[in-house]
Amino acid sequence: MLPCVRWLQTLLAFLTSVSLTLGDNCPTGCLCPDPHTVDCSGKGLTRLPESIPLDVRRLLLSDNWIPRIPSDFLVLYSDLVYLDLRNNSLSRIEPGTLSTSSRLVFLDLGSNNLTEIPKGTFGESRSLIKLRLSNNPYLSMVNEDAFLGLTSLRELELERNALSGLQVGALSQLPSLRMVRLEGNPWVCNCNFANLFAWLMENRHKLPNGVEGMECSLPMDGRRISLSQLSQDSFRECQVTLTLTDLLIIIFSGISVSVVAIMASFFLASTVHCFQRWSKGNKTEEEEGED
Repeated sequence: MLPCVRWLQTLLAFLTSVSLTLGDNCPTGCLCPDPHTVDCSGKGLTRLPESIPLDVRRLLLSDNWIPRIPSDFLVLYSDLVYLDLRNNSLSRIEPGTLSTSSRLVFLDLGSNNLTEIPKGTFGESRSLIKLRLSNNPYLSMVNEDAFLGLTSLRELELERNALSGLQVGALSQLPSLRMVRLEGNPWVCNCNFANLFAWLMENRHKLPNGVEGMECSLPMDGRRISLSQLSQDSFRECQVTLTLTDLLIIIFSGISVSVVAIMASFFLASTVHCFQRWSKGNKTEEEEGED
């Protein structure tokens, strides 16, 4: 029995040590349910908490009032794979803020005050698989190269923002994309939307609710209709395709017009010059006749 008692005492001492270590490393007011998780959700924070363990892997900061993330915040947290910043007061993400976190897999920036996603925001985050940017009521611009470098991204959520348009290059640069949510935005079905519409029709299997779940407003009267009621013919007036022959005709026509203009100018100048010489000759003859 004695060896068993000693083994149990050793185990209890080890668990007590781990418990004390976790308690000491956990930020004040937060919870640390395991050695690599820090849960500071709903704590009324107005800035990022201090004393976050350097080996944290899951950082939960949702439902606070955090207005910004320092550009060097993730430099020390190279093991971070899960970051939840949902429902805070973030108005922008500095380009390069996340580029140092090469292991980040999940990022939730939904329900904030973001206004744009500029180029380079997520640079070098090649392990990122899921990105949530939904429910940002002021998010009206996403740069065409905003997601450049996210080669592993499979799920992108951009629903219920203020997007009236989106350059299709922002989506076509995601080779691993399997699901994208775009519904609930004030899309405008003008010529700028034509390329995105074509992409959506080709990739409708990536939309959880299909194109039926998306609406856009007509530029003429503002009436909103489902994308399922549109087709490529709806954007026929926006399609301007020039063949090589068309380009050659345009170039030849331009050259011809230029040559004709030059010849006309030369002819006009020569005519004026001849007329001036003729007038001067007549005047000289008249003066000699009078003498």
